Amino acid sequence: MSKLSIEIRNLYKEYRLGVIGHGSLYRDIQSFTSKLRGKEDPNTIIGSNQFITRNNIIAINNLDLEVQKGEVVGIVGSNGAGKSTLLKLMSRITSPTKGYIKYYGRLSSLLEVGTGFHPELTGKENIYLNGAINGLNELEIKKKFDQIVDFAGVENFVDTPVKRYSSGMYVRLGFAVAAHLEPDILIVDEVLAVGDIKFQKKAINKMKNVSTDFGRTVLFVSHNLDMIKQLCSRCIIMEKGKKILDGKTLEVLNNYQGYISKLSTDPVFINKNLKGNFYINKFYILDSNGKINNVFDRVESFQIAIEYTLKENVSDVYVSFSLHSADIQISVNQDTCVIAWSERHYKRYKYNTENVDKQPGVYTNTIEIPGYLINSGKYYLNVGLIKGEVAYENFQKKIILDLLDESSSHMFKTGRRSGVIAKPLDWNVKFISL
Repeated sequence: MSKLSIEIRNLYKEYRLGVIGHGSLYRDIQSFTSKLRGKEDPNTIIGSNQFITRNNIIAINNLDLEVQKGEVVGIVGSNGAGKSTLLKLMSRITSPTKGYIKYYGRLSSLLEVGTGFHPELTGKENIYLNGAINGLNELEIKKKFDQIVDFAGVENFVDTPVKRYSSGMYVRLGFAVAAHLEPDILIVDEVLAVGDIKFQKKAINKMKNVSTDFGRTVLFVSHNLDMIKQLCSRCIIMEKGKKILDGKTLEVLNNYQGYISKLSTDPVFINKNLKGNFYINKFYILDSNGKINNVFDRVESFQIAIEYTLKENVSDVYVSFSLHSADIQISVNQDTCVIAWSERHYKRYKYNTENVDKQPGVYTNTIEIPGYLINSGKYYLNVGLIKGEVAYENFQKKIILDLLDESSSHMFKTGRRSGVIAKPLDWNVKFISL
């Protein structure tokens, strides 16, 4: 029978925007005394589906989760989905606004580069300090010391203050300490992305061993799907502070693809908030035949068209676009930028100037993306209207492009090529000698 390792019930985390407190001393005292008495905060409204207070953002929204002993659970989702906030709550770095988290065992976490290290102390001193914080005595730390140093590969720097360590050395030592102190629960954020590939593989193997050999629980946040697939038997997808998918890793990642595809199917975005002296009217995608579309073969070129209005003479207002991966095959991180370009970039590249002088009127800017350039998959289109260096209007994730691979797939017998750029390239072969 499985044993519970982590139990989360009705968890909320709210951050207030702009100011600290509710906006008046009276309401701050009211909220504080209510919490001391164990009563509901009178400045809070709890609805059936959401948690609302004045001027706030809900980072974790009514989350329930159970993790069994020995499970290795991957947590993925877009930036701002609530992954790191959840881990901070679990690591007791911050407190929940509502709900609770229960642990059954000792927890160790690695959330950010240098977490838990004192910059003025040496690597050796920090190992002993972290061990003591985690409840180990000097003899227990001493037994683990050589293993930690060897795993981190910092033998030559163990007596050097960690403030002189590179970010990679920080990560290696931090992970080595967290993994070797024999925690019942190990929590690792995407901080491992800072380390080199060799160390990443080493860390994955260590986490596997911690789970399979000692029956310990691992929670792992990463945008690297290969890591998630290699390490995790279970995967959770988060979005807007909620758990939207939870199950076996491969099934969840495949289902997430379908979830993404439902977010936006319209190839045209029309701005309904037309105000100010300059604004975007609409933007859309044109296929190689000049028809509005957002699903086409990747071997064909397509155009991005942006229509906007200027009501006065301008010299520093220009349009920009970027494509971002929305495909689980490439990355769960929906903010992974594939390509970005602006009118100012074009002016600088073509004419060695940043001048974008325009008369009042309605304009349409189009840009062509050549065929074969981008791999098959789904991509978000983001469009902005920039004034100087500041985004005056910024429309994100309003259109999803679906690039199919119907004409070029015969070239690659093993299926979809890896990577985002998938343009066929020429090899120049020169015979030198026998």
